[in-house]
Amino acid sequence: MEYASTRELMRRADRASVVIPAFNIPYLPMVEPVVKAIQDTGSFGLIMAARLEWIKFRTGSLDALQAEYDKFKLHGHTRLHLDHIPVVDEDDQRVDYLEIIRRAIDVGYESVMVDGSRLPFAENIACTRAVVQLAHAAGIPAEAELGAVMGHEAGPLPPYEEIFSSGKGFTDPKEARQFVEETGVDWLSVAIGNIHGAISAAAKGQAKVAARLNIHHLDRINNAVGVPLVLHGGTGIQKADIMDSIKHGITKINVATAIRQPYERHIEQGDAAAQEAVYKTMLNVIKQELEVQGTARILNMNGGQ
Repeated sequence: MEYASTRELMRRADRASVVIPAFNIPYLPMVEPVVKAIQDTGSFGLIMAARLEWIKFRTGSLDALQAEYDKFKLHGHTRLHLDHIPVVDEDDQRVDYLEIIRRAIDVGYESVMVDGSRLPFAENIACTRAVVQLAHAAGIPAEAELGAVMGHEAGPLPPYEEIFSSGKGFTDPKEARQFVEETGVDWLSVAIGNIHGAISAAAKGQAKVAARLNIHHLDRINNAVGVPLVLHGGTGIQKADIMDSIKHGITKINVATAIRQPYERHIEQGDAAAQEAVYKTMLNVIKQELEVQGTARILNMNGGQ
């Protein structure tokens, strides 16, 4: 059976106003319960890791995730995605991002993301364009980020209400249009009030700040760019905003904290207990929080209709 490419699946999701959840894997034993929950609910999702998950957690490497994913992959339900590869990381260090992305493509990742959001606008465009060209030469789509989805920086966040009311770091719609036109990027991660979960040892176990989304601002971006939009930091956002965002261009939503913390809370009881906690949480995320059960059928139908 011939399966649709990740690029085509995102296009189908965009046309059908269906969101594709993408699940971060900071610990390799999480892959099995995440894939099982996706299959058991008839849904579709991306399995992914960002660089910080093998630097600051226990994914090991992008190769290790690919090998673990290969044991459980289900082409009707899952794809492998390379999340956040920063040009400048959360510790303000330059990263050899092209080499990492080239390696991911070589071992079989089916889509990739470069994060140049800490760079000046023109440099973000230049770095993203280089990654897009690399990915497209390999026949896979590329994602990038414009604006500042906060949460991974060193030190405490500013008060959330200050971030939201000021629009600090929000993606600019005019810049977004120019960015997409000049880079040819397939999907764009945007900042509209969403934040990442904390990754520092002191804060990673704490409850995530409750966030909300500026849907009017999202609508302006969506009308400007004409490509599927991505919401990072999906955990903790009020459900009404999540569901509304899907109607206004969000086609992929990243979920990390919601499934990482149950694993960490149960790991002292052994892998089986931690995996069961992840599986149960996944069922809740898929059925209750995102309401994406049954989406595999929709996305795998010809044309996504």
